[in-house]
Amino acid sequence: MTVTFEELVAKQRAADEAHVRVRHLRKTYGSPTGTKWSSRQTTTWETAWRAWRDLARDVQVAVSEFARAEGKTRHAVEAEVRRVVRHEEQGGAEA
Repeated sequence: MTVTFEELVAKQRAADEAHVRVRHLRKTYGSPTGTKWSSRQTTTWETAWRAWRDLARDVQVAVSEFARAEGKTRHAVEAEVRRVVRHEEQGGAEA
């Protein structure tokens, strides 16, 4: 079942938030090759990374299905989703 455009935006937002979490953990923990991570840090980072990877993959699949269903290019749909997400992040209302 194809998702709506609003669902694509929500999926992209979730993937972006997961990516922020991964970047935050990396900044907090330091490089795994430069700093010895504890078992807990490794598990936390790997869990966050997998969540981001899975969410990003889900976005890509949903964008492709939506584009195909709407007769649009995948690139055009992806660009529009990212534009809306950026606009929301900057304090604007949804498009």
